[in-house]
Amino acid sequence: MVNENERKETLLKKDYYEDCPGCKVEQRKELQRGIPVKELFSIWIVVLCTALPISSLFPFLYFMIRDFHIAKTEEDIGYYAGYVGSSFMLGRALTSVFWGIVADRYGRKPVIIIGTCTVVVFNTLFGLSINFWMAICTRFLLGSLNGLLGPIKAYASEVFREEYQSLGMSIVSTAWGIGLIIGPALGGFLAQPAEKFPAIFSKDSLFGRFPYFLPCLSISLFALVVTIVSCWLPETLHIHNVHGKSHDDSYEALEAASYGSNAKEIAQNIEGREPTSKESLLKNRPLMSSIIVYCVFSLHDMAYTEIFSLWAVSPRKYGGLDYSTDNVGEVLAISGFGLLVFQLSLFPLVERILGPVMVSRIAGVVSIPILTSYPYIAMLSGFSLSLLLNCASVMKNVLSVTIITGLFVLQNKAVDQHQRGAANGIAMTAMSLFKAAGPAGGGALFSWAEKRRDASLLPGSQIIFFILNVIEAIGVLMTFKPFLVERR
Repeated sequence: MVNENERKETLLKKDYYEDCPGCKVEQRKELQRGIPVKELFSIWIVVLCTALPISSLFPFLYFMIRDFHIAKTEEDIGYYAGYVGSSFMLGRALTSVFWGIVADRYGRKPVIIIGTCTVVVFNTLFGLSINFWMAICTRFLLGSLNGLLGPIKAYASEVFREEYQSLGMSIVSTAWGIGLIIGPALGGFLAQPAEKFPAIFSKDSLFGRFPYFLPCLSISLFALVVTIVSCWLPETLHIHNVHGKSHDDSYEALEAASYGSNAKEIAQNIEGREPTSKESLLKNRPLMSSIIVYCVFSLHDMAYTEIFSLWAVSPRKYGGLDYSTDNVGEVLAISGFGLLVFQLSLFPLVERILGPVMVSRIAGVVSIPILTSYPYIAMLSGFSLSLLLNCASVMKNVLSVTIITGLFVLQNKAVDQHQRGAANGIAMTAMSLFKAAGPAGGGALFSWAEKRRDASLLPGSQIIFFILNVIEAIGVLMTFKPFLVERR
């Protein structure tokens, strides 16, 4: 044990390269003591910046499609809303691997800055959309040019000392989950300001002519601040141009030692070989099974996010709540606060006691009766409606993020440190494809349900939440053996 420590110290002293940004980060990590608050905060705001625009449009999307006058009937609005919601994820699915390659070749920092700049430009343009096709194009470009989520996960695993890497990963998932809740809350509160705040915004003003510009502009301004702050982020990619190689052999041994790899892995690194080829990730049963389960729950969550907002703002005669965007924003803001409290206080304890698989399984089972109650909650009014809807929404969103976080932990445990970047790229591509199907399928399902309000079996909104529960149940069943395999 003493010899091993001495070898690590020797490697750490010898093998830093003066012009390598990754080596500078490694040196700083060795000198760092205590919780790295600055790095945690930097990662938190970057992830929040990219998560906010994903679902911020859902509370006002129904009204935006209505104002485009592209839907022939009110029941058709859901179809078109689904296409706009899906365009972001379709763009991201097509480019996730590309941005992963760019991050591995040129660095994490350039991809992060390009991603935040993309939010500034294209989220602003989306708020200024004058027709359906402009909305589709701006959302597609926003998704395809913002590829920072995969690289920021790799960055979080590289910028922290080993004992804080799990904290860095949890910050990524927590910021992501909160962004997906706070985004719609902002969209709900700030959309149509000329109608809500006529004393401040006149109908002839920019915000009166573009009623959905204010929430987009607010997120874009936050993204601008994050972009400026990101210029001071340290790069973590190692660039060693020695003998025509990007990483020299001694450094590979250093990296293996610092991550506690075994002697065989160190020997393989010294010989210039990776312990496992990236192609073998597709044959990694624990990884691929957890990614597939992750995709099923992601499909459910994205469909639910769109359906909830459409259902809440649709008229009572269609089984909805007839809520304004303001009302939807209030519900989602309360859900976001509840999620924040749970993720920062209870989730780490629950996950430590039960483990990621059992946590995801229990959360999936409990979600089913909650979703079943939604059509009956819609029959209420006044305070009882508000109270029960907020309770159900808080519980549903807490359970959804619990499932996703548990599966995210499982994915990272399924691979070694040097493969996590590639593994995250595979997960992001697959998840984006499923999430692209979520809003399109959810919108189509919502429109179809509104046309069968008089059906004898599961009329109206009941069929919507029944189908969501079927997807959730499939996901829960897939968390059992022999499908889901944990790495030992």
